[in-house]
Amino acid sequence: MTQYNLGAALWTLGVRENGTARLEEAVAAYRAALEERTRARVPLDWAATQNNLGLALSTLGERESGTARLEEAVAAYRAALEEYTRARVPLKWAMTQNNLGAALATLGERESGTARLEEAVAAYRAALEERTRARVPLDWAMTQNNLGLALQTLGERTGDRAKLEEARKAVEAAFDVVMQAGQEQYRGYFEDRLGELDRQIAGLKPPRR
Repeated sequence: MTQYNLGAALWTLGVRENGTARLEEAVAAYRAALEERTRARVPLDWAATQNNLGLALSTLGERESGTARLEEAVAAYRAALEEYTRARVPLKWAMTQNNLGAALATLGERESGTARLEEAVAAYRAALEERTRARVPLDWAMTQNNLGLALQTLGERTGDRAKLEEARKAVEAAFDVVMQAGQEQYRGYFEDRLGELDRQIAGLKPPRR
């Protein structure tokens, strides 16, 4: 438990600081915790540690070139989902699906092709089955925005106008909820995103009927 808590503190420091040293320490602390927090002994604590290990690896992967850390993050999230099931802990399942989607989307941006981006979209859609607007509106908005980002990257890469239009709907839905919650500090971000999507959509011909 203490190694897990140490990992969380180091990850928070690592997010706030430059470089990767604290993040490397966080990964080491989570891996140490997993030596005793085993799936057989404490399955949900094991899943929580796998999820947080995924977060630390994802943050490292975003700062480093290459894909190795992101691949490790995906593996950690998938491991967590073996115990963080939808039936047992629906919101934690959805949170982990969202985190998995983010790691896959970053991988998809760095790799050629569309397979990882399609997987990211699927993970975000899964998360939204439990992260509903009625239940957790701001978490729903965050996942909708993430879904929009993945769809936008897919649309850019494939020249698929429908994907870009779907991305715009997702981002606009997230914007509506964030503004209803009084989060005015995000207005500029969403307006920029929507403007960029409008320009991209305008640059593509509509599909033939």
